[in-house]
Amino acid sequence: MNLDLTGKNALVCGSTAGIGKAIAKELAEMGANLILMARNEEKLKAVVAEMDNSKGQKHSYALADFSNVENVKKAVEAISDPIHILINNTGGPPGGPIAEAKIEEFISAFSMHLLCNHTLVQGVKQDMIDSGYGRIINVISTSVKIPLNGLGVSNTVRGAVGNWAKTMANELGVHGITVNNVLPGATATERLSSIIENKAGKTGKSIQEIEQQFENAVPMKRVAEPHEVAAAAAFLASPAASYINGINVPVDGGRTGSL
Repeated sequence: MNLDLTGKNALVCGSTAGIGKAIAKELAEMGANLILMARNEEKLKAVVAEMDNSKGQKHSYALADFSNVENVKKAVEAISDPIHILINNTGGPPGGPIAEAKIEEFISAFSMHLLCNHTLVQGVKQDMIDSGYGRIINVISTSVKIPLNGLGVSNTVRGAVGNWAKTMANELGVHGITVNNVLPGATATERLSSIIENKAGKTGKSIQEIEQQFENAVPMKRVAEPHEVAAAAAFLASPAASYINGINVPVDGGRTGSL
């Protein structure tokens, strides 16, 4: 099985923590050169220094604020190296019931997720076409399959991104470019900690009780570690996944109640 990414350049978004950082680490260990994209320069520098370079990989970073589509466009246009692998990954919008969501929340989330993803794809797809190698992997959520309670805006926007990705896969497949979605379930990240703390505050239950609820909802009785989600994304980025296109891959320990 060919998992070698030597000579490939990967642009990894949201890569200073959590799942994004874990994906960057996996791709580096497979030989890829990384361009890490996020808004905090100090964190980016620190993560670049952590990445494996034992195969002569060259790693760098690009500053971008995903709350500003034009800023993301300028950032990707400034990258001189051809991009072969794009990891679209951005922190999810705040939770809350959909009936109480403000219009501005939908606009912000739609821009941060779908519009930024689209801008990045437009910025790198010609590189992929010219090089004959393209992998676009979107880190979304299992809510693409079944909406999650209390995440109204996120459910809505994630579903839009899922359908955007499938359409993109249909159009770009002729060029040998694959577009796939990784759908994490509950994963031990800062975002999950924030959701747990918020839920504990609203219900009056302890953080430990809420954590137990998340674990009990999974057949494996635990939440994922970021590297477990990263492994799925890394495989989809590899030459071995050349004929996997336009699919959703839940990485959720079996929690999602559908095939």
